[in-house]
Amino acid sequence: MDDKERTNELNRIALKFSEFYKGKVGILPKVPITSLKDFSYWYTPGVAAVSMAVNHDVEEVFNLTGKWNSVAIITDGTRVLGLGNVGPEASLPVMEGKSMIFNFLGGVNAVPLPIRVKEREDFVHVAKALEPSFGAYNLEDIESPKCFFVLEELQKELSIPVWHDDQLGTACITLAGLLNSLKVVQKKPEDAKVVLFGAGAANIATAHLLTAAGFKIKNIVIADSKGILEPNRSDVDSLMFTNPWKYSLAMETNGERLSGEEEGAFKGADIVVSASKSDPSTLRKEWISTMNEDAIVFALANPLPEIWPS
Repeated sequence: MDDKERTNELNRIALKFSEFYKGKVGILPKVPITSLKDFSYWYTPGVAAVSMAVNHDVEEVFNLTGKWNSVAIITDGTRVLGLGNVGPEASLPVMEGKSMIFNFLGGVNAVPLPIRVKEREDFVHVAKALEPSFGAYNLEDIESPKCFFVLEELQKELSIPVWHDDQLGTACITLAGLLNSLKVVQKKPEDAKVVLFGAGAANIATAHLLTAAGFKIKNIVIADSKGILEPNRSDVDSLMFTNPWKYSLAMETNGERLSGEEEGAFKGADIVVSASKSDPSTLRKEWISTMNEDAIVFALANPLPEIWPS
């Protein structure tokens, strides 16, 4: 069974099991209930004393309720996996899967929460309104550059932790993988030329984290469907207003000032991190062949990578 056949088989199983189980997660009681009398303290009248204790000191909500261990997995469905803008309903299976991972591997009560909003300010407004119910937010699958604004605003406005998995999670695991890969091929971060293929949430965050970890920002080249990112590219002036996060990297990266089509970024590179289109023909073999010896290739798109391992 080749890679494509294996993927098709997993897709078939996923549809079959989803129809059978009708959801991956659910909410169940965590307290002992032996008789109907128990509801007198888990619910009314006893629960009123708990409410009054929280009213007296709002921080007690973390001690007397499940807020301390509850996380909302919030998305607007605008950038789901490599599928794109599929909407909040179609994002629900993915958010259920992420909630299942939090619950099963971390013991965290994670709740999938796709929301129907258009503007970035509306997203922030809804998330702020829901803050009393959760101890943290995991933002997921939000289109760029909206995701940068939403993360920054919520981290600034809320009293609970806010994390965007597509930015921070992807960047962290990518850095860990690259540091280990460089040890294998006996290269140093400060000497490595890095190509970030795709200029969305994942790779913009990765560029910043790599720099903080010792990679030289001038040795990082970013490329997307419009070619190599550099100060003189035709769309850069507009990015100053529409995507200042990407504009900043256009100014700071690519010390050699490479320009032109995306394939030009690969020549002489040591690393490519692709967070781009979910299509195995996105990264071409002939581009990879122009990279340095012992090249490191991370193809991160899913459900299908940008190039098959073979």
